[in-house]
Amino acid sequence: MPEGFLVLDKPEGISSMGAVAAVKRRFRPLRVKAGHGGTLDPLATGVLVVGVGRATRRLAEVVEAAKTYRTAIDLSAFTTTDDREGPRAEVAPATLPDGAAVRRALATFEGEIEQTPSAYSAVKIGGRRAYRLARAGEAPTMPPRLVRIDRIELLAYEWPLATVEVHCGKGTYIRSIARALGERLGTGGHCAWLRRTRVGGFSIEDARPLDALPESLSAADLLPLAEPPTAAAPPADGA
Repeated sequence: MPEGFLVLDKPEGISSMGAVAAVKRRFRPLRVKAGHGGTLDPLATGVLVVGVGRATRRLAEVVEAAKTYRTAIDLSAFTTTDDREGPRAEVAPATLPDGAAVRRALATFEGEIEQTPSAYSAVKIGGRRAYRLARAGEAPTMPPRLVRIDRIELLAYEWPLATVEVHCGKGTYIRSIARALGERLGTGGHCAWLRRTRVGGFSIEDARPLDALPESLSAADLLPLAEPPTAAAPPADGA
């Protein structure tokens, strides 16, 4: 049976499990076991590590790996979902923050911080996904969690968009950073777009677009089990 890792560049508009299902269909008539090493929301794109066969046993290592994200944070509005999917609540600050102010605010997130996930996240509350409760009109209470931000950088800024790169540990919600940044700056804050560019030793350069995969996959399309899923050191400054 095929076994190994397939690194996808997940497109927007499909869930992580939907992407895994698309991979499994391409192995038919074989019925392979497959899973992923860390959820990406439907609106997020980028690196999704899929384990096939015995590689599914190592997906817990992938989940634990350090990750890198890029996002554009729209400072002109908050949204109920902390991304562009939810209704906007416009914010018009009396003074627009400059790049130096945005950098100072971003620096306060580095290290171990408490973070409150979005009510529209996949966190389980009483055994149910928070986003299901929120979409049903309930208001889940989201407990804060401790996460690790190794480095956060402002790559570009032109009001209202701040393009940011985040190097972080597992369980970090980038949408929550966008919301918190707006609160600290006295502006709005939500993710206009979000892209994961690295998971452990797997980078976006390794990834294959889902729509570019052949209709039939085989063991030859997989990275071997010997490929270390978490063996990448954090990128150097400027990488």
